[in-house]
Amino acid sequence: MKKNIPKKTVAIGVGAIALLVLLGYGVWRASQPPPDVFQGQMEAQETDIAPKVTARISQVLVREGQQIAAGAILIRTDSPEVTAKLEQATAAQQAAQAVADKAQSGARPQEVEMARLQWQRAQAAAELAETSFKRVNGLAKEGLVAEQKRDEAEANFKASRDQALTAKAQYDMARAGARPEDKAAANAQARQVAGVVAEVEAAKAETELKSPVAGEVAKVLAKVGELSPQGVAVVTVVDLKNQWVVLNVREDRLQRFAKDAEFDAVLPALGNRQVRFKVFYSAVLPDFATWRATRAGQGFDARTFEVRARPAAPIEGARPGMSVLVQ
Repeated sequence: MKKNIPKKTVAIGVGAIALLVLLGYGVWRASQPPPDVFQGQMEAQETDIAPKVTARISQVLVREGQQIAAGAILIRTDSPEVTAKLEQATAAQQAAQAVADKAQSGARPQEVEMARLQWQRAQAAAELAETSFKRVNGLAKEGLVAEQKRDEAEANFKASRDQALTAKAQYDMARAGARPEDKAAANAQARQVAGVVAEVEAAKAETELKSPVAGEVAKVLAKVGELSPQGVAVVTVVDLKNQWVVLNVREDRLQRFAKDAEFDAVLPALGNRQVRFKVFYSAVLPDFATWRATRAGQGFDARTFEVRARPAAPIEGARPGMSVLVQ
């Protein structure tokens, strides 16, 4: 005869079994190691912009948080020294250019005409001296004039002839103008001074500090009236479109973050938004993640690696310094 088990007893037995299963699952979960959670932070490309010349700040044209385009004027400075140097260089350029123009133009028309008249005068004197020499030479041959007179007439003729040749050479030189070497030297001097002017003009242009990149103004350290030293950054611009996350990973967990590996992470500051990242950089840090006590033949000191990964697309609303969690 089959014995009927009360339903209440069956329910108690099933409940007890379920309780034991639940307790067993809880013990098993408690014995499992907790999942690794890596915390990193967002970074973005920052550009520190510094003036190339020392000058006093006259205007600050941007404020922190402002979006700017490449080439936007950030600050204006005043440098009387650069202005004075520009005036000196401009005057020197004008003088050098005048010398080059003079070399190219050659002698003035009046100077050329004076040289021509001097040559003609010397030529006429030479012709007269030649005629006189021929007459005295004929008389000397007939014995009517002493040889001394003939020699004097011949010397006078040769001197007059040489003076005419000299005057002709001076006339030709005045008409031809400066030598090619003098012209080249004058032009080179003019170009050299023009380079000095261009250099000072470049320094003058640097009194207006412009942004080489587009982005958001993160820091403004300049104040009106301050002296801005050369090479000291006064404005920092961050490009929020060039973002990445930085993680410090112990080397025994590094395999998951190999180069070109992808992983998902959440940003708590953006409502736990999940984002896909791709690793592009990995390098060891100069310190250690943890120092493990090592015994003979056991264990090792784990090194820390810096891992950088970029999102698949720029994260809207992400800011440098935001936490990133990877489980």
